[in-house]
Amino acid sequence: MILISRKQNMPAEAMFSLLLAVSIHRCFTNEVPPTMTASATSPPPVTPGPPERGNYNVTNATGTVCLLARMGLQLNISYLSSSNGKRVQEVMNLHPNITKTSGSCEPDNATLILTENNITLTFIFTLNSTLNKYHLSGLELSAALPNMSKTLFVSNTSLNYWVGTLGNSFMCRKEQTLNVTQDFSLNTFELQVQPFGVSGDFGSAVECALDEDDMLIPIIVGAALAVLVLIVILAYLIGRNRSHAGYQTI
Repeated sequence: MILISRKQNMPAEAMFSLLLAVSIHRCFTNEVPPTMTASATSPPPVTPGPPERGNYNVTNATGTVCLLARMGLQLNISYLSSSNGKRVQEVMNLHPNITKTSGSCEPDNATLILTENNITLTFIFTLNSTLNKYHLSGLELSAALPNMSKTLFVSNTSLNYWVGTLGNSFMCRKEQTLNVTQDFSLNTFELQVQPFGVSGDFGSAVECALDEDDMLIPIIVGAALAVLVLIVILAYLIGRNRSHAGYQTI
């Protein structure tokens, strides 16, 4: 700090220079608080709610229904953006009211093809005629969205989902995720499908493990309650017998 005495006779020019020097000194010595800059963060991707459940049936050459499917479908896809070249994760629902259904039925294999705008989703089912068992063996996806740098095509024909018995349907009420490739997975909701042995309507349903787990909890609780009731009854009977043993016949 610099003190200036009023008793000293100082020229006006010198006084002005001294005050200017003091001001400059304070500007450089005072601490300047750091400025905070807000980081630019992109909003999280919007995830749609559960998809609407649709009925997707395939007919053979004679016009008879040979494949039945009822389910809600949600696509999880990853692709390169055409605007910035970055990888984009997108979740979208299929809408049954605008989805077109096609496919084919053969003795040992069947396909279900769903098309909505620029998206085509193909299910491939295979039947083991020796064991009378079928399963979803393949999934293919072709998508050309406006923000894609190029058309996305993914395929996996070595899957083993939705195992059922010939003449019966496969059911999974819970949400189920089918991992297909690194860039594509499929979520299903309220699923019931029968690709072989269709006779008018769905046959008896084979339920998935997710649904069986839900049924297992009430069974375990019921069994525990039954054991508890049995223990109480046995304790009562033992106590009653002991009280009678204390009396002697005269």
